[in-house]
Amino acid sequence: MCIVVAMVALTGCGTEKKDDGTLKVGLIQLMEHPSLDEIREAIVAQVDAEAARLELKVDIDYKNAQGDATLINSICRQFVDDKVDVIVAIATPAAQGAASVTSTIPVVFSAISDPIEAGLLQNLDAPEGNVTGTSDAIAVDRIFGLAAELTPNVQTYGFIYNKGESNSVSVIAQAKEYLDSVGIAYIERTVANEGEVQQAARVLLEECDAIFSPIDNTVANAMSVLAQEAILAQKPVYVAADSMVHDGGLATVGVNYTNLGTQTADMVIEVLTGTPIAEIPVEVLTDVGVVVNPDTAAAIGVDVSRYE
Repeated sequence: MCIVVAMVALTGCGTEKKDDGTLKVGLIQLMEHPSLDEIREAIVAQVDAEAARLELKVDIDYKNAQGDATLINSICRQFVDDKVDVIVAIATPAAQGAASVTSTIPVVFSAISDPIEAGLLQNLDAPEGNVTGTSDAIAVDRIFGLAAELTPNVQTYGFIYNKGESNSVSVIAQAKEYLDSVGIAYIERTVANEGEVQQAARVLLEECDAIFSPIDNTVANAMSVLAQEAILAQKPVYVAADSMVHDGGLATVGVNYTNLGTQTADMVIEVLTGTPIAEIPVEVLTDVGVVVNPDTAAAIGVDVSRYE
């Protein structure tokens, strides 16, 4: 996809314009998924609108890595070879790939649960180097608080996630800390790919009262399978992304991904108009809401009418 806003270019920006005054954005998305797609669409729409308002000429080169680490690296290196003015990376592996291939081109990430744990930067308020962006940090206490309200008899949670995704590892650590503090037990199963989700779910559902999954790209892509197994077992699945609720999870307390994409785009515009990365702190979305799946709730006999 290539989007060009053909207007008169501003002068005096800190980025390198092409011969015709065009500023180039390399946009990499980890894989196709409703939440990530929603973020990308919001980024493109907002960059388009702001470029028109500021009379900037912007060219967006969008690439999808299809969840392939080798392809992430290849795409990011191509962006460097193309001398893009900024790389926008959606999801943690994409951001890590972008940050690994350049220390000079600005990298603006989106949907990173824990940028520090992911090794992208050390200070959220005053980024050093060439990386900043937006975080969808998960308020696990609020998710488990909602779970306690909807299904108060849960004594053991099952965690399912890909330990190769640093954002998932970070959120699971927070979940363990929270459940330890309230005296609720947990067990876990990790998966390396989507094909392992069904068997992991079956094992967990034999031993736990409810399942929790963070914003894990592997699990999210197999969410319908996980949801089906949980419904057969008559047990709830709590998740950390609204798209995973739409795909069959029972409920979450999460961020609005259109808002996340819009904020990411505003940061991209700041970079394109010359603001140094050090002056663009990481933005953590605090505007969260409860999302429930009434069909799943009806199938397992949980009352979610308060939130419909």
